[in-house]
Amino acid sequence: MSSIPEKTVSPGKASLFYDPKIRGYFYQILLVAVVGFLIWSAASNVIENLRAQKIASGFGFWHNAAGFDVNQKLIPFTASGSTYGQAFFVGLLNTLLVAALGIVFATVIGFAVGVARLSNNWIIAKLAMIYVEIIRNIPLLLQLFFWYNAVLKPLPDARNSISLPGGIYLNNRGIIMPTPQFGAAFEFVLVALLIAIAAAIAFFVWSRHQQASTGRQYPNGWIALGLVVGLPLLVFFIAGRPLAFEYPQQGRFNLTGGVQVFPEFVALLVGLSTYTAGFIAEVVRAGILAVSRGQTEAAHALGLRSGPTLKLVVVPQAMRVIIPPLTSQYLNLVKNSSLAVAIGYPDLTQVFMGTVLNQTGQAVEMVSITMGVYLTISLVTSLAMNIYNKRMALVER
Repeated sequence: MSSIPEKTVSPGKASLFYDPKIRGYFYQILLVAVVGFLIWSAASNVIENLRAQKIASGFGFWHNAAGFDVNQKLIPFTASGSTYGQAFFVGLLNTLLVAALGIVFATVIGFAVGVARLSNNWIIAKLAMIYVEIIRNIPLLLQLFFWYNAVLKPLPDARNSISLPGGIYLNNRGIIMPTPQFGAAFEFVLVALLIAIAAAIAFFVWSRHQQASTGRQYPNGWIALGLVVGLPLLVFFIAGRPLAFEYPQQGRFNLTGGVQVFPEFVALLVGLSTYTAGFIAEVVRAGILAVSRGQTEAAHALGLRSGPTLKLVVVPQAMRVIIPPLTSQYLNLVKNSSLAVAIGYPDLTQVFMGTVLNQTGQAVEMVSITMGVYLTISLVTSLAMNIYNKRMALVER
């Protein structure tokens, strides 16, 4: 009885087909081809739609005259002599300003509230808990409307401004502060300030090495404060006090002179800071609770009081738990700053994605640039926090 010969596959071909590495390459190439096809299809569709609507593409608009003004600007900008490119930098600087200040204020408030939530004082702990629960459960946009429409807008007009100490006036147009007038020798004060900051950092590094090798502690905070404040102040008086202030003058109907801080900026900064601080407080509380209670008991057994124990034992260990989620909160604050458009603060979204987009109609370029800017800011922030996180990581000996 004859048997049908089986079809054999050469070992080389079989091994090539079943090799996991070869199949992995194949699937990756296939995925890249599919994604590339989707991107090509989307780009072709966008180009066809732009042609159909007779909208020009490209970045030729960058040097065209803007034709509008911006109330808050950190660089010179006028309606007649400035371009769309300059408008982009005005919005970018305003975004960076409110994001940087918001991160600083949110961190200070968040750490204070987070520590207060663990306080032995019942009233302080409950007030901190109420703050966190209220702030975290109300949408940020509503909080911005509250600060802008319910707190700042009802303030009196310029004629009836509230006078504060130091020549500061408060009204529904914002905060009017004295304008600093710098003398010819003021640059020496700035140089002294930079030298003092460098000296404070050098002393801090030296004291850390001394503490690691000998166990001796130095009052880093007081010494740094003395350097940063004392040295520039000494140079300031030696140079003949090259700084004066032009105080705003209250007239019959308006205020003249001074520096104006617009209510949109104040509302956005306060809203972002207090809102993000509520989340940072919970991050700090969780980080402190993650430290073993035995560490606190051991510190107390050595004679340390609650303050030094928290500063020298608990918080340094808790930072390894705090930093990763803290980075996420910083990124959220930067991205949430785009809500400024709701209250009229001239940030990047409001100026570039709003006014410039409406005048030029080039949505693809505007959206791409704005997305790229926020992506870059987020990546730089993440990089800086990751470097700091590595410095705080445990080092085994």
